[in-house]
Amino acid sequence: MRGKFITLEGIDGAGKSTHLAWLAEKLRSRGLDVTVTREPGGTAVGENLRELLLDRAQRMHPETEAMLMFAARREHLDKVILPALARGTWVLCDRFSDATFAYQGGGSGVAWDKLQALEHWVQDGLQPDLTLYFDVPPEVGLRRVSGVRLPDRFEQERDGFYRNVREAYLRRAREFPERVQVLDGTHSVSEIQKELESIIASHCV
Repeated sequence: MRGKFITLEGIDGAGKSTHLAWLAEKLRSRGLDVTVTREPGGTAVGENLRELLLDRAQRMHPETEAMLMFAARREHLDKVILPALARGTWVLCDRFSDATFAYQGGGSGVAWDKLQALEHWVQDGLQPDLTLYFDVPPEVGLRRVSGVRLPDRFEQERDGFYRNVREAYLRRAREFPERVQVLDGTHSVSEIQKELESIIASHCV
């Protein structure tokens, strides 16, 4: 039986990492085989591209960013995601193509149709079985991040950038209402995890 593909999305500071670790443990406690991965990254090529993309000293054209994101994704699908799903493993991924539409599309202004063309080419129709989008106002997410570590290149962007990123995420949620579940990331961890249990039970188990 094919595994399930679940992605977690949101701006930095939305709580993805906390909930990703909890969700992986919850699924494993039910006897499921779970692979946890991330984008950009997940493979040797992807991690090298991640370092380049998040480098605070780098400046590149937004379309270059988008193509590099999808290049890393192609490797990720080939080496990690598709083989895991084929052997029945559940894949939990910290970000996937929704993030590219949000950051490179909404934030940096790459045309939506260009991203759709890349998505179709690279993913060949594949979409996650479920996407969990943790929605927080940009000022909340950035405040959380600033107290933990130095900002990466995207986190250094102006406030307007993150407002556009958030709007693009919400646009994707409207385009894929059956796939994308929007959660209020300002709620307490326990409240969100209770909601996650309900979502997982109704969608995937």
